Amino acid sequence: MKPDMEPPWKPTREQLMAADGKTIKDILAPELDVLFVGINPGLYSAAIGHHFGRPGNRFWPALHAAGFTPRVLTPFEEQLLLEYRLGITNMVTRASSRADELTANELIEGGRVLTRKVKRYRPRFVALLGVTSYRIAFGRKEAQVGRQPEPIGKAVAWLLPNPSGLNAHYQLEDLAKLFTELRKAVQRS
Repeated sequence: MKPDMEPPWKPTREQLMAADGKTIKDILAPELDVLFVGINPGLYSAAIGHHFGRPGNRFWPALHAAGFTPRVLTPFEEQLLLEYRLGITNMVTRASSRADELTANELIEGGRVLTRKVKRYRPRFVALLGVTSYRIAFGRKEAQVGRQPEPIGKAVAWLLPNPSGLNAHYQLEDLAKLFTELRKAVQRS
């Protein structure tokens, strides 16, 4: 961890409750290789102010296992992603205790906002972390994990499972394989 980064800490119950509806700052820069797109911040992430913050979220270990980062980063080191030409944003900015609390209208509007963001920042790939949210936001009811036939802006759209510990369908090993497929596609392009 760099000296100017915040040390890891855990929120109190009161801080978690107060995080409902909060937002987290994007980790963005122009022309990234991959912009990872979460569904929306969970309360834990919003309380600490960092993406994929809850212990047990498999985003950071999957990112490392796939070769995107040289070690497992903590959410408090998320700014280091920019050095690896990676970024993070969310489909819907408001925090909630569960992603299934979001409405279809919020996801559809989030897809529109994301498209504008992608056109502005021009990442090469957009990796969406949530199959159902992508299907709703972009009207792609049959979308499956992997490269999508339709780009977002000029970026290749790539669908990945939600890395939340609540998503029991995919274990870390499964996520690492899918993240590796994305990394290899980025390297080939």
